[in-house]
Amino acid sequence: MNKPIEEIKDGQTIELLKELHILTRDGKINQDSRRKLKQVYHLFNFIEPLLKDLETNHAEMTMVDHGAGKSYLGFIVYDLFYKSRPGKGHVYGIETREGLIQKSNELQKKLAFKNMSFLNLSVADSIQSKLIPEKVDLVTALHACDTATDDAIQFAIQKKAKHIVLVPCCQAEVATYLRKNKAQQLANPISEIWRHPIHTREFGSHITNVLRCLQLESYGYQVTVTELVGLEHSMKNELIVATKKEGPRQRAADRLNSILQEIGISELSERFNTKFLLD
Repeated sequence: MNKPIEEIKDGQTIELLKELHILTRDGKINQDSRRKLKQVYHLFNFIEPLLKDLETNHAEMTMVDHGAGKSYLGFIVYDLFYKSRPGKGHVYGIETREGLIQKSNELQKKLAFKNMSFLNLSVADSIQSKLIPEKVDLVTALHACDTATDDAIQFAIQKKAKHIVLVPCCQAEVATYLRKNKAQQLANPISEIWRHPIHTREFGSHITNVLRCLQLESYGYQVTVTELVGLEHSMKNELIVATKKEGPRQRAADRLNSILQEIGISELSERFNTKFLLD
């Protein structure tokens, strides 16, 4: 076997990597595929301990991947973890593009990965869908664009997920509201942080993730924020890992709402809501 195949983890299904076009038909790997594989493997290194925690605590090990796309993450996690535990757990891929769901279902059948399902649903529909259990143990959203990450958070909160793993992408909503309300904030010196257009975009992206972390903390999650991979591999590099540790935390909710008010985007309070806080 050629040297690049040495980068593949032990136990990995080679046919899967070929079907995902990470490997060519003759087992080679190009630079773009190597970068993609490195990201997915690195993310798996964060996810595996969470799955082992669920296993130790006899949870159902139900994983839901939102904005699954071609389901790289779901297939890799299943192949490296669930495959060796037949009959334990289930992986769901949620995606709004029907064509991608069809291809994922076809690949799942071809590889006989039994405990996998791919559903053509929006996040809102997935919360209500009878095809997904009422309680989910692990929720992931890899490069879910803009508000799709927030939708995945809402799904996880309502499904009482113990673990949440997020790689946010293309956060535009908050920047849009900062831009719209900029004139109203001129008297506030803090608005200098986002006065220039490039700062509006960058600050909007940063504060979006700050608000997401506070929202998760308000629901009793312990939150860790780190890099997914080096910046040479991806500019969309922030990884948020949240684990349910305790009950509601009003202080985090109060801080979230204070920030929304301070930077003049209180109309987004529903997006970063804590209305289920006392449920």
